[in-house]
Amino acid sequence: MFNKILVAIDSSNMSKKALQTALLLANNQQSKVTLMHVGREFILPQGVVVTDIATVKQEMRQIGIDILNDAKKELAKQGLDVETHYTEGSAPRLIVAYATKEQFDLIVIGSRGLGNIKEMMLGSVSHKVSKLSTCPVLIVK
Repeated sequence: MFNKILVAIDSSNMSKKALQTALLLANNQQSKVTLMHVGREFILPQGVVVTDIATVKQEMRQIGIDILNDAKKELAKQGLDVETHYTEGSAPRLIVAYATKEQFDLIVIGSRGLGNIKEMMLGSVSHKVSKLSTCPVLIVK
């Protein structure tokens, strides 16, 4: 039923639960799994000066790639070979766009990620993904 599963992750506890749920589904249905991390956009508040913005952006990118690689290693220990995808920008739209483009059958995502204050004000990423997606979305609590 779910041949291709996209798992949107960050380093939150809910993301770790989403990974374990995707592992169970993938093993049960022999699915192909791709892990996706959307890096935050780098925005400087007015009046803040950074002398080397390229270094800051590269460090932020590396953190996202490390999150993906750590999750990939963890799933490999449990016998699952996965692919990874990193991008930067608006998480809900990018997750849904990638899922649509690559024709995933299911998106698995944690109910709350790292941006809890922003989520209370603007709505959670998982909620937005569920509203925008044309494929099923499993929100893990």
